[in-house]
Amino acid sequence: MPVLPGAEPFRHEGGEVGVLLCHGFTGTPQSLRPWAEYLAGRGLTVSLPLLPGHGTRWQDMQLTGWQDWYAEVDRALRELLDRCTRVFVFGLSMGGALTLRLAARHGEAISGIVLVNPVNKVHDPLAFALPVARHFVRSTPGIASDIAKPGSHEVGYDRVPTRAAHSLRQFLRLVDTELPQVTQPVLLLHSPQDHVVHPADSARILARVSSTDVTETLLEQSYHVATLDHDAERIFADSYAFVGRLAESVGREGAQAGG
Repeated sequence: MPVLPGAEPFRHEGGEVGVLLCHGFTGTPQSLRPWAEYLAGRGLTVSLPLLPGHGTRWQDMQLTGWQDWYAEVDRALRELLDRCTRVFVFGLSMGGALTLRLAARHGEAISGIVLVNPVNKVHDPLAFALPVARHFVRSTPGIASDIAKPGSHEVGYDRVPTRAAHSLRQFLRLVDTELPQVTQPVLLLHSPQDHVVHPADSARILARVSSTDVTETLLEQSYHVATLDHDAERIFADSYAFVGRLAESVGREGAQAGG
């Protein structure tokens, strides 16, 4: 199947500091593309892969599960680790959960993580029925484009495949048990008005990780897809400053890229 316009993966060869960006469930790299381009424009090496089953049609996602999505970001991370001296991982929504698992499993190889409206649990009261319902109901209404900014649109599926939703639920349970293994510096930005991810998710993540260098920021003007919303520029600038604080070479690389 052809990839939806705008949903293509993004890669930029920059300096010795690399950033892996992980998009969300039923979403695509389009939701993070402006962020990726911002970082690339400042001299960083950037990788933004398209997760398996995403970016084409929702029926294709029925054939994938969390193992496939995680394997793709793990592969992309290993490529960056081979290429760069310092590597950071950023994630939106389910991409935040993928980021947390990478951090738990790769330890000191990852220099820091940035999470935007990360998901920790499926709170829908009907979620308990997914193990059975997925065999009878193929999809439910989509969750894309929860954005406050007029005219801003997320490229994503208009349906949620139930088999994939069941796999996501299993994955989030696994990641929750691994949160204490996360020790890297964390920048977590979340929206009080989020119609996709429950506000309790960010609080639980911050309470369970073992990181001591933690910054929490509220995105008051944005909904779930904050990277395409009113607070996008703040996310971009704060995340770049976070990387710059932890990797001294970033400022020099950014100056060279600007020149």
